[in-house]
Amino acid sequence: MLRFLAAATVSLMLSLPVFADELVGSYTAYIGQADIYNSKGQRLSEPWQVLRQDRANYHRFGISQPGDEWDPFFGDINNRAIMERMVMNGTIDPVAARNLVNGGATVFVRIYGSGSTGRYVRVTVAP
Repeated sequence: MLRFLAAATVSLMLSLPVFADELVGSYTAYIGQADIYNSKGQRLSEPWQVLRQDRANYHRFGISQPGDEWDPFFGDINNRAIMERMVMNGTIDPVAARNLVNGGATVFVRIYGSGSTGRYVRVTVAP
């Protein structure tokens, strides 16, 4: 009986649909001097902080540099608030992270999730 239950459980698990995250948005941005300081003038030291400030500058404060693009996700302040988690759940190359924090870099950000829920980002920086 125990074997039957174990086999039935495995069979059920294999028959459930797999929910894969989909690309819910993407954007390109140039990280300028305004993006590496927060709204209080403090220098930012983490990649997620710079990405979040860049999106706040773009969507909330109307500050942008040539190369900045609109995105469908981070216009919402609540979505910007989860930027740290999304970067931690995603990928960012260490060299890209350093270049991003130093400013003067063009970043490509792909936002993955389901529907309007973002789960992680993949960040690359142009050489």
